[in-house]
Amino acid sequence: MLELSEILNASILIVDDQEANVMLLEQMLRNEGYTHIASTMDPCAVCSLHSTHRYDLILLDLQMPEMDGFEVMERLKEIESDSYLPVLVITAQPGHKLRALKAGAKDFVSKPFDLVEVQTRIHNMLEVRLLYRKLDNYNKALETAVQERTAELRESEARFKSFTELSSDWYWEQDATGKFTTVSGPVFEMLGIEQVAEPGAAGALPEGRWNAAERARLDAIIATRQPFLEFIYSRTNTDGTMQYLQVSGEPKFDSASRFIGYRGIGMDVTERIRLDRKDITVPA
Repeated sequence: MLELSEILNASILIVDDQEANVMLLEQMLRNEGYTHIASTMDPCAVCSLHSTHRYDLILLDLQMPEMDGFEVMERLKEIESDSYLPVLVITAQPGHKLRALKAGAKDFVSKPFDLVEVQTRIHNMLEVRLLYRKLDNYNKALETAVQERTAELRESEARFKSFTELSSDWYWEQDATGKFTTVSGPVFEMLGIEQVAEPGAAGALPEGRWNAAERARLDAIIATRQPFLEFIYSRTNTDGTMQYLQVSGEPKFDSASRFIGYRGIGMDVTERIRLDRKDITVPA
């Protein structure tokens, strides 16, 4: 909601070629408490004045020499092309009212003036105008905040990705079908997966070399869309030696909470496992 002071502090331009009408409207507005009132009897000056001051309301007479109110509104539209045209027309011709509204005016008052009607229409139009401006400013501020937050998230994700690449042998992302969409490091070589022609795609895991029980546990975690941390599974190499891989991953969801894949890191921990086992002493 608006405070009364906000409405009374609004900027108003009176445009009429009759000095008596200008003086009457100015006096009426000042008596109501409005403080920012300007006027001109030259319709050709309206656009330049509005470009400079961006009035909250323009009281515009339609019947003027050189340039009538309809021509003024057409030129004002060039200034307010994507915004609100803050024009309240003044006319003594009943037939001009509908035409004025179609031309972009937001309201009208008739001559001779009914001062109570003029005051009410001015107050109501200013209230709408200022609320419109507040909403527009809020939307712009929100858009800026979203852009800034998006940039922060992208920077944070880039830092996270860089960190994970430094702290692991590989970084990976998969879509909901399990297809690799982002790969950093020798993922396919370490997993023994045959890469196919399509970028990011890979063949199936070779059968018979992976520890079936470990793989089944990992597949069960993934099937339930759960995160996993430092999960170790193993395989038997063609020379009979054992290889141990450690992976951590988390599921990804979109804004509608739909599952869209996994991302995570991994490393070869074979040497660490072998050293740990050498440290185990068997009692005599």
